[in-house]
Amino acid sequence: MSEHSGIMEMDSAVRTLGALAHGGRLEIFRLLIVAGPEGMAAGDIAKAVGCYPNTLSSNVAILHRAGLVSAQRDGRSIRYAAAYDQMAALLGYLVQDCCNGAAEICGPLAQAVASVACCDTLNTQETPA
Repeated sequence: MSEHSGIMEMDSAVRTLGALAHGGRLEIFRLLIVAGPEGMAAGDIAKAVGCYPNTLSSNVAILHRAGLVSAQRDGRSIRYAAAYDQMAALLGYLVQDCCNGAAEICGPLAQAVASVACCDTLNTQETPA
């Protein structure tokens, strides 16, 4: 990521997008996004996505190298969690210079982001000045 902007550099964006450019890894990452910051145990992830443990291990290793997941030992298991900061940096990189300020192009993108359930919650929690 760029030191000052918090937005990802191109090489990191390519590596991150490459890690997500596989159906199994994308499914795992989306599952971890839903799981929240506490993440999920490796065995639970494998059951949820219907893959073998060695396949999960390979896919999670690629996501981890791209900075998209973190790993934490929890007794005999490993818990994986989505790296929301890396996801935000990637999204920031993708829309950094969006449409050169053309509202008719950026408007639908902003609406799509705002329609995400957690964003709606954030919007309703804001207090008027």
